[in-house]
Amino acid sequence: MSEEGQFERQLAERLAALRTAAGWSLDDLATRSGVSRATLSRLERAETSPTATLLSRLARAHGLPLSRLLTEAEVLPVRLLRAADQPRWHDQQSGFERLMRCPPLAGFATEVIEARLAPGAELAYDAPTVARLEHHLCLLDGQLRLTLQGQVFEMAAGDSISFRCLGPSVFANPGADPARYLLAMTVPSL
Repeated sequence: MSEEGQFERQLAERLAALRTAAGWSLDDLATRSGVSRATLSRLERAETSPTATLLSRLARAHGLPLSRLLTEAEVLPVRLLRAADQPRWHDQQSGFERLMRCPPLAGFATEVIEARLAPGAELAYDAPTVARLEHHLCLLDGQLRLTLQGQVFEMAAGDSISFRCLGPSVFANPGADPARYLLAMTVPSL
């Protein structure tokens, strides 16, 4: 099985385990997430590959950041993560690619991902997966148009922005080249 196939199998198992641990049926999760029962069933059997938007809805239903949902599926019990071993996930539909640079460790709440957004691609989230999730984004290459609760921020290579996600957000690449950025996220303390 390929590395990507292995990860998708682990993700399917993680999604099923989260639903079961919550005591929810597929119908319960469908109601909470807005994802159809049939799609949820196919996801849990690893018969389909989820999009970033779909995973965001599931993460929100479970009260997890999207990256934490993915990280826990990756199950990498190491502190030193070699470049060749950093898990990669690609959403073909949106043109979004995610590379886990620094997964959170037990007892910690911060993680760092590297993301690539294809030219013309857009990722829209209708709500944050975790309320008040803190973000620190540094645009390494390309252009990025970030919309946070209706306010638009145009970014160029080298720009950075820090924010807490409180509502809808859109990550869009208006440029002709891929946008590449580092994103550090911290779950708020309770």
